[in-house]
Amino acid sequence: MEMKVPSFSKRLFLLLFGAGVATAALAEGSGPQKPAKPQPHTFTLGPNQFLLDGKPLQMISGELHYPRIPREAWRARLKMAKAMGLNTVGTYVFWNVHEPQPGKYDFSGNHDVAAFVKMAQEEGLWVVLRPSPYVCAEWEFGGYPYWLQNVPGLKVRSQEPQYVAAYTRYLEAVGKQLAPLQVSHGGPILMVQVENEYGSYGSDKEYLALNKKLFESAGFDGLLYTCDPVKDVAAGHLPGLLPAVNGTDKPSQIRQLVHANHNGQGPYYVAEWYPAWFDWWGTRHHTVPASQYTPGLDSVLRAGMSINMYMFHGGSTRDFMNGANYKGDTSNYEPQVSSYDYDAPLDEAGNATPKFMAFRGVIEKYLPAGTKLPAVPAAKPSTVLPVMKFTSTANLLDRLPAAVANAKPLTFEALKQAYGFVLYRTTVAGGGTKTLKISDVRDYAVVLVNGKRVGTLDRRLRQDNLKLTLPAGQVQLDILVENMGRINFGEYLLQNTKGITKSATLDGAELTGWRMYGLPFDSAPALTKPSVPVITASSGPVLRSTSFTVATPTDTYLDMRAWGKGVVWVNGHNLGRYWAIGPQQTLYVPAEWLKKGANTVTVLELIKPQQNTLATLAHPILSELRP
Repeated sequence: MEMKVPSFSKRLFLLLFGAGVATAALAEGSGPQKPAKPQPHTFTLGPNQFLLDGKPLQMISGELHYPRIPREAWRARLKMAKAMGLNTVGTYVFWNVHEPQPGKYDFSGNHDVAAFVKMAQEEGLWVVLRPSPYVCAEWEFGGYPYWLQNVPGLKVRSQEPQYVAAYTRYLEAVGKQLAPLQVSHGGPILMVQVENEYGSYGSDKEYLALNKKLFESAGFDGLLYTCDPVKDVAAGHLPGLLPAVNGTDKPSQIRQLVHANHNGQGPYYVAEWYPAWFDWWGTRHHTVPASQYTPGLDSVLRAGMSINMYMFHGGSTRDFMNGANYKGDTSNYEPQVSSYDYDAPLDEAGNATPKFMAFRGVIEKYLPAGTKLPAVPAAKPSTVLPVMKFTSTANLLDRLPAAVANAKPLTFEALKQAYGFVLYRTTVAGGGTKTLKISDVRDYAVVLVNGKRVGTLDRRLRQDNLKLTLPAGQVQLDILVENMGRINFGEYLLQNTKGITKSATLDGAELTGWRMYGLPFDSAPALTKPSVPVITASSGPVLRSTSFTVATPTDTYLDMRAWGKGVVWVNGHNLGRYWAIGPQQTLYVPAEWLKKGANTVTVLELIKPQQNTLATLAHPILSELRP
């Protein structure tokens, strides 16, 4: 029998005052609250509930990630959070976007996390901050910057000194941005998470204590907590901090786990409650009806517990930032798709779904009498654009940068390249049929002989060899390798190098004398002059570009079903990867990234070079598998 909190509905939203969070913000149609001077508050742990200025506060929170949403759309997404009845939002902080190279920090544009937090406050929302250097999040390397792998002996998620030093510098940079925005300083940040599901990885309490100390040294002087899945709470919890629980909506189980690790007391916080799941290439799209989740949400709120739904809004994982799962030699490598729709209450474009309305209906039951939620904003319009025909084309092999020469192939990391592609080139003696074997290719390779595509290798399918029919004489062998996303969860975090990571052989003889061409595509490739090179079915990867006209910027979806595999940029924005195998077949184009008048689209196509037209749809296709 679940214990009910007496008269809880009358106290549920006592949070709505001060620090830019006003009761009026709940009124329909209210605008951003901009107080002249933020007022500090206290946020503490009571025996059963969180206490804001000494009064009970139940957090009803939803996760959304600032890099996965166009900055121009942040406010609209936060308004949707209010409209569903949320009073809090949660977000990770992503080390690899903020320190892409050692000591070079980026908190600008879409990476301006402080601006995102301040905007949440303006919209009447509290914030739970998750700045652990490790985030998982279906994000490249779990949020770690690639360059950590270039430090010999460095071991993430440990007390290894080089890791701790890099971690400390990063946290100090994050603290300068975000520590002043804690609730005790007048900001909206209620709690800060230490590490992230560490119990699923290890159980070193001294390491967790070091985390706590580093967070405090970086200026995070408020309430700290840990979070772990049900089975890992004991391993990942640091005594003295609140143990949040992931992946359950059973109040009795939540109480038992928290009491067992927190001196028999609360409060109770479900840090990750999953209303659905994410997708990876070559597997079905994950959807779960709201009816399977509304009873659990109701039970947690009825018990007076706090909850954070992961995800409230997923958005899109762009700029090569998708991660991957891998569980060892008995499993397959599973790179995640670009859409992070997640079957969440808000879809990829930020529109309310039936799940949104169902969850809103549950939350409304627990609002104070007379409270009215804002009206749900109408769905954004979407449109179909005229079919585009590309006017500029270039063979990728004709646009290579300067080469790096080495006897053996170098990894992306050795080349100091984080993401994208590397072309490996060598010369071999031709004549006859020979077997090319690559150990290990990470993660997808297009193989070319004298500039003509002869096959591909796919780590997902454990492909590492290919029979080549070579013409007589000296032959140019090219291997274009794509980083499809570093592993973001589990014991293989430190086995995450990319490219040709060991060796390449031809009929058993090791190939040497390599030239390597880095193609990170940090920015959109420019094709300024119309050109029509001879393109055949066996041509190598191509770049295609064209312009298209928009009368009124409106959401649309690029229909990539006629294409093979590659990447798309619109007006310089990397929209993500596409791959005909599915399940994702479209790429979302936000209206915020389109311009009235002329716009540009550029495609890197790896395996269907003859494709020369691009259509759009007014809706996404996220569930079409094409083996």
